[in-house]
Amino acid sequence: MSAIPLFPETATETIRNELEETLQLQRDAYFAQPFPSFAERKADLLKLQALVRDHREAILDAISADYGNRSRHETLFAEIFGVMDGVDHTLKHLKLWMKPQKRGVDWRNFFGASNRVIPQPVGIVGHIVPWNFPIFLCFGGLTSAFAAGNRCMVKMSENSRHLAKLLIDKAPAYFPREKLAFFDETGGVGMEFSKLKFDHILFTGSGQTGRAVMAAASQNLCPVTLELGGKAPALVCDDFPLQKATERITFFKYFNAGQICTTADHAFVPKHKVEEFVEIAKKTVSARYPDLESPDFTSVIDERAFNRITRALEEAQARGATLVQLVAGKKWDPATRKIAPHIVLNAPADCELRTREIFGPVLPVIPYTSVDEVVNTINAGPRPLAFYPFSNDKGLIHDLLHRVMSGGVTVNDIVLHTGQHDMPFGGIGDSGMGHYHGYEGFVTFSKLRPVFYQAPFSAIKLLWPPYGNFATKYLNFLTR
Repeated sequence: MSAIPLFPETATETIRNELEETLQLQRDAYFAQPFPSFAERKADLLKLQALVRDHREAILDAISADYGNRSRHETLFAEIFGVMDGVDHTLKHLKLWMKPQKRGVDWRNFFGASNRVIPQPVGIVGHIVPWNFPIFLCFGGLTSAFAAGNRCMVKMSENSRHLAKLLIDKAPAYFPREKLAFFDETGGVGMEFSKLKFDHILFTGSGQTGRAVMAAASQNLCPVTLELGGKAPALVCDDFPLQKATERITFFKYFNAGQICTTADHAFVPKHKVEEFVEIAKKTVSARYPDLESPDFTSVIDERAFNRITRALEEAQARGATLVQLVAGKKWDPATRKIAPHIVLNAPADCELRTREIFGPVLPVIPYTSVDEVVNTINAGPRPLAFYPFSNDKGLIHDLLHRVMSGGVTVNDIVLHTGQHDMPFGGIGDSGMGHYHGYEGFVTFSKLRPVFYQAPFSAIKLLWPPYGNFATKYLNFLTR
């Protein structure tokens, strides 16, 4: 399906001017009202929910059109529900999050001084949204930014053209431009967007693009939150029931055709259980997706990604890997951009499937003989966004949590830590920096501003020059 042109195909002076004008409009509105009340923030959050709820069917259609085919149930579960639930959680706790915090008691307090930390909006947030979960990741960031009292400009992905048009058309009925504005990506817009003097940028996407965004933001000393993904490992330990582990790993691995930054990129399985793991996976996955025509199985987002994944499969096979197709019929179909769920065995360590984030319905299974071997392998590479250990041995899990660093962890399942709104979400190292979701999202888009209220009598006066014996004795007492 052809893209929908909203702007010229390059970032022209027109779009630069529109970006600058929108930023200035939001900046002026921020200075006119720098601290929205709880009631105003609640109203904004409810309007976010209403925007999604009122246009639910159109959103489902637009995302599916952008993908070629996106499972309706996957969008409802992973995107629409996630937004509604996230706003509900925020509304439940927001009044408490907004309260000024009283901080510590020390010798100054005996003279009547006091400390407060006031969470205040940072101002204007620039939000760069990826295509894989464009509603959940867009509105999740907006929920945190609006809870903290900010205004927001959103740049959608070049692979979300139908959804971008829908949001650009519908959002003004819910939010004025000085509060929220959406922009489509038509070529070069993202870089111009990144150069704007925002007060914070939230970016989700590839590491390569994330580096470019961070470099552009650094010219304005603009702080960034980067969510970058990576090669998240699953580790099936020998004590864990293999049937359960296989069912859980394969569910989220092939959900959204594997186009999830937090899904298991690959799985470590005890060497003597690999064959059984594969047999269970065949039965499990073929029961979920009888063939590629299943409307429940999502397409790969575009031709470039389709070609990259199929080329990587062919490369691995040419170098001795075994491709295990998990559903009947075609291996893949260029017309629908669907690639059958695969397991790959014996993939060379330096092949593309093993060295680059797969972001598709392909699971390399790596046999191991000792957990230490797996830990060393993981720690030798970039820190992943997620780690998925499967074990009922509490001591082993404790050991793994302290030896393997990652952005987040789900024990005995895949992905689910990302949907827990009362926990921070974010990467570390190559998988990103910073956190959002829930309270941590509120904190990320707030300035935790320290305010010291001096007492009527200032103890500092005792230390004014000229310094004498009293000052000497007093400082000796304070530094004893």
